[in-house]
Amino acid sequence: MSDTKQRLLDGAIAAIRQHGIAGISARTIAAAAGVNQALVFYHYGSVDDLLTAACRASTAERVAHWSARLTGVGSLRELLEVGRALHEQERELGNVSFLAQMLAGAQTDERLAAPTAGALQLWVDEIEPVLRRLLAGSPFAEIADVPGLARAVSAAFIGLELYDGVDRAAADRAMAALDQLAVLIEIVDDLGPLARRALQAKVNRAVRRD
Repeated sequence: MSDTKQRLLDGAIAAIRQHGIAGISARTIAAAAGVNQALVFYHYGSVDDLLTAACRASTAERVAHWSARLTGVGSLRELLEVGRALHEQERELGNVSFLAQMLAGAQTDERLAAPTAGALQLWVDEIEPVLRRLLAGSPFAEIADVPGLARAVSAAFIGLELYDGVDRAAADRAMAALDQLAVLIEIVDDLGPLARRALQAKVNRAVRRD
């Protein structure tokens, strides 16, 4: 990738962090990148296409950064610990707020919707196999929609970033509640064979009723 194209990608991210999606334009991107605004259209065709490329590239980079830590977790509590670290670091870097702004823009601009969803899917694709591995053999594996759960986890971190900006204590409580859920699942997994079979039977009956 040329230096100018990379500067435009970086400039798009910086401009959204500074101005929000409502204030984004070829001019604000070019100013952040330190280039002529005509280069936005020369290299990417449109502002939306540049934003799409920036969102994809930025998310792919951050997923790759966290991949080894996510792959190495051995329990749901460890996964949440990594999630806390991810939340803190990505908040400080402004990466989650960038995604949040892209999501906001996608509500009114359908050209941003699919590319932004595609960027979020990169996180889902990373988290889903981790959840499958951690839940394997658990009674919850019988009823859990793991792909849906992976999407919920990804969406939660975006939502917590927004919540954190207006009520830090409430966001911390939300994260603590997830910790409690992880502990509950671990307690269930540690039950003896008879208790687990009884629980599994109740779970199966509840699922059939639904």
